[in-house]
Amino acid sequence: MDGGNWTGGSEFQLLGLSENPKHQRILFWMFLSMYLVTVVGNVLIILAIGSDSRMHTPMYFFLANLSFTDLFFVTNTIPKMLVNLQAQNKAISYAGCLTQLYFLVSLVALDNLILAAMAYDRYVAICRPLHYTTAMSPGLCVLLLALCWFFSILYGLIHTLLMTRVTFCGSRKIQYIFCEMYILLRLACSNTQINHLMLITTGSFIFLVPFGFMIMSYVWIVRAILRIPSASKKYKAFSTCASHLAVVSLFYGTLCMVYLQPLHTYSMKDSVATVMYAVVTPMMNPFIYSLRNKDMHGALGRLLLGKAL
Repeated sequence: MDGGNWTGGSEFQLLGLSENPKHQRILFWMFLSMYLVTVVGNVLIILAIGSDSRMHTPMYFFLANLSFTDLFFVTNTIPKMLVNLQAQNKAISYAGCLTQLYFLVSLVALDNLILAAMAYDRYVAICRPLHYTTAMSPGLCVLLLALCWFFSILYGLIHTLLMTRVTFCGSRKIQYIFCEMYILLRLACSNTQINHLMLITTGSFIFLVPFGFMIMSYVWIVRAILRIPSASKKYKAFSTCASHLAVVSLFYGTLCMVYLQPLHTYSMKDSVATVMYAVVTPMMNPFIYSLRNKDMHGALGRLLLGKAL
């Protein structure tokens, strides 16, 4: 079957980052540690926000959902990776591969859209503070989140269903850590023009439009902050945006490392950048939002220690 055409009912072999047994043991403990840190960090963020009424604001509402998305994202990819690192058989079924692809694509899009909603929240808070309570009402926050989920689910369905039309050929061995869009398209021996077209059109809508919106939001935010006469108030305003800016930079920076290149130059062995956005980014987000956030420090302290911090 390695030399012929194949589709449903076949398997992929996810070889991961290394086939060396010594390297695999090191990678297993490294990824297991990173997974546990990611799970604990994001669960603590969700519990701290959910259990503290002082954190029931639009900014933390979106942050809790971002943490849930990151938690779901790493659970979609890392456990299977850990199993493959320990097992002799590194196979993943065709259906399992498409399922992993669907959640991967959907959750990356959801992360992106939630970050855009958070940028809008910061824009209203700084540029229209007197209207913040009414402009960011609970109903609007729920609506924005529902739209984020709707477009993310639709985006994932489009690309997963299009992938079911693709015929694969050649080797089933993939030097990669999970079933990823570009890798699967590189294996295709059927016409993938429609896949490429939809990647460009839907990707522009899901990623470029929100990114452009975030840039414009921060242009207005910076202009508003520069008009503040007090240096201490300027610092406080900037500090409320610093964590979000750091997460956006990390998210788009790692995505660009992976996807800002032509499909024909995409390397199956170029997994380091993928590890950055698939493993490191979800792990770092809780730390970024907790390090310099006094409200989060207090909420985590009350959750863990039961103290009125």
